[in-house]
Amino acid sequence: MSDASDKLKHQAEEAVGAAKEKTGAATGNERLEQEGRADQAESQAKQTADQAKDKLKEGVDRLKGAFKR
Repeated sequence: MSDASDKLKHQAEEAVGAAKEKTGAATGNERLEQEGRADQAESQAKQTADQAKDKLKEGVDRLKGAFKR
């Protein structure tokens, strides 16, 4: 499975991106707002990859279990 620290790191990156986006919107700083959106998208992609790794490992583990019977 994906390392728990990686999962937390990716969630924190998403939160930072959301804060950047909100700060940029509040201050009228379009660059910061766009950077925040990009950070969130990148973090979400990483989280999706983490989930895919977890699902793949679960499938491999089930397959191994089927052969042990």
